[in-house]
Amino acid sequence: MADLDLAYRPAAELARLIRTGEISPVEAVRNSLARIAAVNPKLNAFCFVYEEEALAKAAEAERAMRDGRPLGPLHGVPIALKDCTLTKGKRTTFGSHAREHFVPDRDAVSARRLLDAGAILVGKTTTPEFTYSGFTESPLWGITRNPWDPSRTPGGSSGGAGVAVATGCVALADGTDSGGSIRIPAALCGIVGLKPSLGRIPMDILPTVFDQLSHFGPIARTVEDAALFLSIAQGPDEADPQSLPPLPLPEALPRDIKGMKLALSIDLGFHTVEEEIAANTRSAAEALADAGADLREIDLPWTSELEAVWFQHWGVLLATCFGEALETHRERMDPRLVALMERGLEMNAVEFKRIELLRTRQWQALAKVLEEHDALLCPTMPIEAPAVGRADQDFCYTDTDGRYRGFDMTSVFNFVSQCPALSVPSGFTRAGLPTGLQIVGRRFADSTVLAIGAALEGRRPWGARRPPV
Repeated sequence: MADLDLAYRPAAELARLIRTGEISPVEAVRNSLARIAAVNPKLNAFCFVYEEEALAKAAEAERAMRDGRPLGPLHGVPIALKDCTLTKGKRTTFGSHAREHFVPDRDAVSARRLLDAGAILVGKTTTPEFTYSGFTESPLWGITRNPWDPSRTPGGSSGGAGVAVATGCVALADGTDSGGSIRIPAALCGIVGLKPSLGRIPMDILPTVFDQLSHFGPIARTVEDAALFLSIAQGPDEADPQSLPPLPLPEALPRDIKGMKLALSIDLGFHTVEEEIAANTRSAAEALADAGADLREIDLPWTSELEAVWFQHWGVLLATCFGEALETHRERMDPRLVALMERGLEMNAVEFKRIELLRTRQWQALAKVLEEHDALLCPTMPIEAPAVGRADQDFCYTDTDGRYRGFDMTSVFNFVSQCPALSVPSGFTRAGLPTGLQIVGRRFADSTVLAIGAALEGRRPWGARRPPV
């Protein structure tokens, strides 16, 4: 059986204990594998587990310590990578029968940097087919379940990663985020997820290097661990011409937010938000005000049209990058994904370009808010974790009162992709399900959203509460 106290150590602490010899890399990896063995049959977080290889890497990590070789910041720390992150020599299926036997000949830049920092890959985490959904369910790997209530979804598309981190299988996992795929599982699993600024971490797993929706980012249990991941994975690479210079990140995140100006919007101008989630959002925002921030509730002139055009944009991107699968595997694909791709194929170039006009107006409204505030606070999700077997589209409609009832409150911030967005725990519902606060920063101000998240974590620590798995 796994040692749960060891399993739930933050990555930064685990790395320190390994460097000081209090825990060995083999011990850390064995414990991670034992925890995966206990959790995975119930929740389906991992589609691949590399037991023998991970133990061999851990033994090599011990030899490196004995030999006095230089140690990276994640030396001996077990991690997981999403099953769309390219891994040299290891199957990367994107949750699809169309890629079931695809073996990349290179690592993604972010994966290479994490492994070069000494991390040990113990497995790859489940994703919906071609990462298309906020529900982690795929024709190839089946249903991934929420650790707080297995009848519900953990979110997606990085749902396997969210479950792996929330249950202590690993302290750090990567995710991708084109419409909330890091922040959604972070909120629904009660952990931390960061969509960094566009280009902060090179994105090199799509056929295009000019997409402006998609990001790599960390999924962690603490804000410090998310910052550690970012410090290692960030920086320019020629694989991504939009990648940014590295952001200076202190070893210890500042938690003093006195005088920061924070805007609060419960509904972003158009969402219907469940009462308990609204209450948890206000409570978290008030905790930041108690920490010295200047909090002001604002109105945003946004409408649900933003959600509609994001879906259109997403369908075009999926059809462009993965549409060839329709010719060979249509009958074995998720039918909702097929329909989304087909709508993308039907869209003409002028219609697609017109999306930018609405995005421009969206940005102009948000820019005014961020000119006067250091960050915008809002819920990550307007609803608690839904039951498995459903889909994002089941929740995207306007009710009889003219209010939008959506699945997430994340995709709108992929349209203003230079703005970092961090999801941190905001509380629990009466059903015992976690909720998330989303912190959206000024363009490229990743360190600010991390500092705000760290301030909230310092006043309302969430790490001690563990799911009943």
